[in-house]
Amino acid sequence: MRFSRRLTPLAHNVFAQMDQAKAEARALGRTVIDLSLGSSDLSAPAHALAAIEQSFRDTTSHGYLLFAATQNFRLAVAQWIEQRFGLQVDPQTEVLPLIGSQEGTAHLPLALMDPGDIALIPNPGYPSHSGGVYLAGGEVYPLPLYPEAGFLPDLTAIPGEVLRRSRFLLLSYPHNPTTATATLSFFEEAVAFCQRHDLVLVHDFPYCDLAFDGYRPPSMLQADPKRRVTIEFFTMSKSYHMGGFRIGFAVGNQEVIRALRQVKAVVDFNQYRGILDGAAAALTGPQDCVQAGVDTFQERRDKMLYYLDNLGWSVPRPEATLYLWAALPTPWREDSIGFCTQLVRETGVALAPGSGFGSLGEGSVRFALVHPPRVLAQAVTHLGEFMRVKV
Repeated sequence: MRFSRRLTPLAHNVFAQMDQAKAEARALGRTVIDLSLGSSDLSAPAHALAAIEQSFRDTTSHGYLLFAATQNFRLAVAQWIEQRFGLQVDPQTEVLPLIGSQEGTAHLPLALMDPGDIALIPNPGYPSHSGGVYLAGGEVYPLPLYPEAGFLPDLTAIPGEVLRRSRFLLLSYPHNPTTATATLSFFEEAVAFCQRHDLVLVHDFPYCDLAFDGYRPPSMLQADPKRRVTIEFFTMSKSYHMGGFRIGFAVGNQEVIRALRQVKAVVDFNQYRGILDGAAAALTGPQDCVQAGVDTFQERRDKMLYYLDNLGWSVPRPEATLYLWAALPTPWREDSIGFCTQLVRETGVALAPGSGFGSLGEGSVRFALVHPPRVLAQAVTHLGEFMRVKV
């Protein structure tokens, strides 16, 4: 039996190794405290769940859902964009429902690239950003992100021969995994850069609301209000804790939206209508649930930093996201997957190894703050015992 060569670059999956290590820990009878996945443990808004329940009881909602029938959700998105960022978008041509933002970023290369074309992708970065490029037969040119540069790429360092073959630049701030943030002026520079080099500017923006201490992340659309080159991806998973419902959306340049819609047309019929009804209710209903979630994760951030500091592990204080990005102690600097797999097998504490986010993620680990403080404290206690034994 022969399989496609496009699967080859997808074969090495650090997170699959972590899943195996977690399964082994459970088989040994350990209670796994999973801080490796950024899946919010908070509840979806009550008004969103009520809308889904109402739709569920309406038997006319049980059939296929084509694009025209997503209009109410697209109108809700346009309303939310105007209230949140002060921008007016056309719900008919500039908004597209997605099965999570990951689905959108993974399928977009199929609409933009031919085999041999290049995508400019940050390293470290979210794995599906590169995975979609490989599925499209494209090549990844990694943009190195260094802490001394605030984990922002140096766009001026990209060689001319690479730019001539490039089709899009992907950015994502607040950034997963490093938690770095970017200013509107940086976004404006990125927009101008893409206009000069005829690139689509793709911005993955799942943490648009998960920001702390009064910080408000800018939208890339604010730097490109006429949507000349930009498409931005949003998700309901972080702000509204609806990860399992698989709902997100894209907003941006109408030609790029149309191209992505063409790809989606041969892949899916959209979600169940009730999910879109629930997402629309979340976007247009009371927003105090969003701030409550932010407050919860800010408290967890502060307490986890305190716990780790007491352990002697100094970790940068993030302005946004639901993560901590931590450099490993010296003995493990070159083997984050070894550290994480051994840690979960011996203690049940699961972290995300930095190497899973790209070569420049090696030497770090990511903590996802997806448990209450008492559980985070237990995790750090186990972590401390593990590190004392191994040093």
